[in-house]
Amino acid sequence: MRVVRGIWKLLVGVKDLLVLIFMLLFFGLLYTALSMAPNPALSSGSGALVMRLNGTLVEQPENIDPLSVIRGDEDRPTQYRLRDVVSTLRAAAQDGSIKAVVLDLDRFAGGGQATIADAAAALDEVRRAGKPVLAYATGYVDDSYQLASHASEVWMDPLGAVMLAGPGGSRLYYKGFLDKIGVTANVYRVGQYKSAVEPFTRADQSPEARAANQALADSLWQNWQDDVSRARPQAKVHAYSGAPQNFIQASGGNIARAAIAAGLVDKLGDRIAFGNRVAQIAGPQATPGSFKTVSFARYAAAHSAPSGGQIGVLTVAGDIVDGHAGPGTAGGDTIAELLSDELARNRIKALVVRIDSPGGSVTAAERIRGAIMAAKAQGLPVVVSMGSVAASGGYWISTPADRIFAEPSTITGSIGVFGIIPTFQGALQKLGLSADGIKTTPLSGEPDVLKGTSPQFNQLIQLGIEDVYQRFIGLVAQSRKLAPARVDQIGQGHVWAGSTARQIGLVDAFGSLDDAIAQAAEMAKLDPRTAKPQFIEREPNAFDKFVRETMLSNDSDEAQARDPWTRAVDRPQAMLAQAISDAGDILSGPAIQVRCLECGGMEAPRHGAQGRRSLFALAKMTLGL
Repeated sequence: MRVVRGIWKLLVGVKDLLVLIFMLLFFGLLYTALSMAPNPALSSGSGALVMRLNGTLVEQPENIDPLSVIRGDEDRPTQYRLRDVVSTLRAAAQDGSIKAVVLDLDRFAGGGQATIADAAAALDEVRRAGKPVLAYATGYVDDSYQLASHASEVWMDPLGAVMLAGPGGSRLYYKGFLDKIGVTANVYRVGQYKSAVEPFTRADQSPEARAANQALADSLWQNWQDDVSRARPQAKVHAYSGAPQNFIQASGGNIARAAIAAGLVDKLGDRIAFGNRVAQIAGPQATPGSFKTVSFARYAAAHSAPSGGQIGVLTVAGDIVDGHAGPGTAGGDTIAELLSDELARNRIKALVVRIDSPGGSVTAAERIRGAIMAAKAQGLPVVVSMGSVAASGGYWISTPADRIFAEPSTITGSIGVFGIIPTFQGALQKLGLSADGIKTTPLSGEPDVLKGTSPQFNQLIQLGIEDVYQRFIGLVAQSRKLAPARVDQIGQGHVWAGSTARQIGLVDAFGSLDDAIAQAAEMAKLDPRTAKPQFIEREPNAFDKFVRETMLSNDSDEAQARDPWTRAVDRPQAMLAQAISDAGDILSGPAIQVRCLECGGMEAPRHGAQGRRSLFALAKMTLGL
């Protein structure tokens, strides 16, 4: 019977392999056929460019696993690359066939505050070109309203609401749970404000962490209000967010009417009424509420950001990890090799490093910094452009820059180092187990996760942490031309908003990626008006392009909530999933890390649906199963 079962398993495996090959061939042929067809964006005539942002806005989308797509278990929100959105809107602004831009924000899952601000600035360019921008949603929350406020008309469903919460919320603290199951979190850190490890050592925030986090949240919230108020002066943002009940009561209890009264929304109407309004501009179609449209996915594919210039743009996005990693995660070896290969071609005259990362592995961060230093050694000017987050390890790799640009809402700083090693002697004791052994040196078998780490090992790790911190201080002091004592004062793991970071000398100027490219061109003695970027990245293969374009074109995600009430509830759940995922990253990551987990509560969750699954992985890792 064992032989029969073996033969049966072999046949099933062969069958699965043949099905997989067939599916790959099918999708490959389909993509080839679509690629050979006329470009729909160029042949679809005029109309409104419809941007259904059913997902998150990111600096660099993660790879899509083709096998997950084939199996149907790809439940991650669609990721829209910022530069694709910006280049598409700029093309639409100058394209006579585009009569208007429509923002469908019902399922917009958000993004970093600075990332959204850059996309909003592109919407402003469309409006300056004389074209209307119309936004629609069942209801708005912070991220979607930040975009919508830059529209010329803001529409909302009569059953909707505008819910403005601002940054902030609760974090998950594990100390009591770890004590209950007998797990000891051995923590090593430098930095008075390096609160990334506090959930493992405390049941609440330390006073230092509370003060720093409150200051950061207040600064980000002020920047958000300033952005929205500039885009929509009639909006009573401060009054409404501070006491929405006053507007609701004055509107007879009608929440949607309260948004009108506060100047947040222009019109209330269902999708048919909104469609009829757009049809007045873009032209009607046969059915009520329909209008002539141009697909965002197809139009974006035809108007991607140009590449091939003399200003190299290297993107560092996501957690910084050792080794190789795909897009959306900053693999130290991957990014260093990409830059090294580009330098060998001798075609770029300056380098811009675009950073959107909370940090991670110190060795990976140093690997990337070393590659950037190699570019400087070749005489290339280096300019850093910070996105929504460039903190801790993200700031480490900024130190070679000749000039650093950030946005007022960029989260940066977090100059500090930590490490954490869980040990399970208490858990073993609860189970009636014990451990014993022998040593030849004080470090034999260390870190001993069964009996607990030794004093000698703890001292060694702490000295290593302090040594890395002193190196961090030295890099920043040299780069920013500050005294090491001053860097230590503004360091200590303190997280800063870009508006404050500029005042204390951690960044040089406010500006976008375009501003950084123009600055790099000027430093390389090129004309900033004609300088073009050369994006230093690996192009996805044909199949990956097909899958991504298919996902971007998919507007049938009916399972995702539209109403603002559910979306307001979903965000804390997503933040909880992110916290659990971050805890897993810490526990399974390198012993010494330059990571800003404090940043996670101030921006959109990074891992989305996949973070929820990490709960089980964390439980297994914590219990040592």
